[in-house]
Amino acid sequence: MVNSLEVPPYLLQPLIPRIIAGTVTCAQAFGSEIYVGCSNGELLRYALQPDADPTKILSFSYIPLLDYSPLFLLFPNSSLRYHANLAQLDAYALLSQQSHPSGKQIDELILVPCIARALILCDRQFHIYTLPSLDLVPNAKPIRNVEALAVDHNHLQRPAATSLTTRATSTSANFPTERGKVDAIDLCVIKRSTIAMYSLGEEKLIFTREIPFRPGSLRARRSGRHLCIATADIYSVIDLVTAQMFELLPVTQVEVTAGTIKPHIVVISPSEFLLLSWTGGSTLGLFVTGDGDPVRGTLEWPSYPVSVCLDYPYLTTLLPNGTIEVHSVETQTITQVIPAPDFGEGGKPGLVSCLAGYAAPSSERRDKMRKVKVGLVRSGEVGLKMDDDEVHESQNEEVEEEKDADSVRTKKRTRIVFEDNDDSTDVPSVSI
Repeated sequence: MVNSLEVPPYLLQPLIPRIIAGTVTCAQAFGSEIYVGCSNGELLRYALQPDADPTKILSFSYIPLLDYSPLFLLFPNSSLRYHANLAQLDAYALLSQQSHPSGKQIDELILVPCIARALILCDRQFHIYTLPSLDLVPNAKPIRNVEALAVDHNHLQRPAATSLTTRATSTSANFPTERGKVDAIDLCVIKRSTIAMYSLGEEKLIFTREIPFRPGSLRARRSGRHLCIATADIYSVIDLVTAQMFELLPVTQVEVTAGTIKPHIVVISPSEFLLLSWTGGSTLGLFVTGDGDPVRGTLEWPSYPVSVCLDYPYLTTLLPNGTIEVHSVETQTITQVIPAPDFGEGGKPGLVSCLAGYAAPSSERRDKMRKVKVGLVRSGEVGLKMDDDEVHESQNEEVEEEKDADSVRTKKRTRIVFEDNDDSTDVPSVSI
């Protein structure tokens, strides 16, 4: 068996080596496809393409998702699984490219596989697109003056629509395919002074109710009946059923230049959130319930993280110096530190998690695979000697040990890393 202390949780590898359509501002992935939004309003769709080299092997990971320009994959080390029948798929290639009507920066891209929809926030307008084709949903007018979007995290984890799982299972038998009735998802649209609640199904978007709220929302995350929301100054939690609000924690505990500290909210489990607060010398991470009560211990970073992602039981953070730190949610200890790839001068890396999971080509550990003799018993053969049974049992145990050492079970989650460039007029062309 593999010693867990000798195997770090994650590996980092290139995923899409070159993006020239624009500076990446957001990205998401599902199954065998990756969706990318750019600063010039371009929407890119990449798909895993076949390769003639049979020696190249796929590894698959599930993930919860990501933010900036050439894409890298940060996947669980223990999730590596080899599929000989899938070895023909190798690289992601650009499948389609389209421009958002506004030509403005794509700020956020949320995939909702259970209803085969993509939610896109651009120029403070919320648009609904179809998956996997990224077509605008007919007769769905955009919602304007939007400051933040928050889809119920529990609904994002539902099994994908049949149209998507059929495509996904053509490259992996591991993606969730069970699906019953198509239930609508719940989401919150945060505007300047209100929080509007909607129900979104495959057919239409339905407004349900509205709650007053103060201006200046920067980020929001929803889990069930609880909405955690942040302004530039403070985190608050709102019970969407009773409309009660509780202030929780300051975003920064010292005076800073406006815009330098952006709030981070991570859904840890149903009705549990992680909030980050800058103290002036370090960053504290506090776990709180939907009722505002503290739970677990406290996390700490030497600087204020650029990105924070959950891949339970691990929390992955990207620091300003490019270092990726991996903490255990359960013990609040550091389990791994990964140097970020060199994005070049002026590059700003980001980190995002992909909830629905996707396929990733990898030849990692391929050199450790070797042929092993396996004892077989013919059908109907009886009266085998006891020593023969012991030989077969010993051989089978050796095979299982090899499988455990070289092809550890698949875990649920992955990460992508990418680069952003502040100068949107200078479109980067990066090769990894």
